[in-house]
Amino acid sequence: MTKNPFFRAWYYFRMGWGTYFAFIFAAINTLTVTYFLAIENYPLLSQIFPTFIHYIIIFSAIAIPLLVTAGYLHYKKTSAFKAEADINIEANPHLRRILTNSDLLLSSYVKLIELIPKIANQELSEDEIKELSSLQESLKEQINKRTEF
Repeated sequence: MTKNPFFRAWYYFRMGWGTYFAFIFAAINTLTVTYFLAIENYPLLSQIFPTFIHYIIIFSAIAIPLLVTAGYLHYKKTSAFKAEADINIEANPHLRRILTNSDLLLSSYVKLIELIPKIANQELSEDEIKELSSLQESLKEQINKRTEF
């Protein structure tokens, strides 16, 4: 595996910018612009938010739980995250190879479990044979449950 320091640094830069800096900068910018261009100019809103600090506190008290809920719904209750994960697996050859390797490993484990009693010349105890059979059934069940993307 070759490592290209320029592209690795570029990737880290984009992640740092997009995840941290741009997020914080956008939040500060949004709060500042909305307060000083909108709220300050309307007497009713100025009564609700007498200072910029009040605005930040009230906005944060409403926005943070709302955004946490939106994030939870995105990951747990909608099909959006599943679609993103499917696209990542389809587009990323490394993830696709891991999935393919997992399928191959499960199949080979099932075959190995079939061969162990034959190789052991029936020197396995009844409990060991039951355990192997149970494991084999679990693996077959796992293989049957899996679906293609």
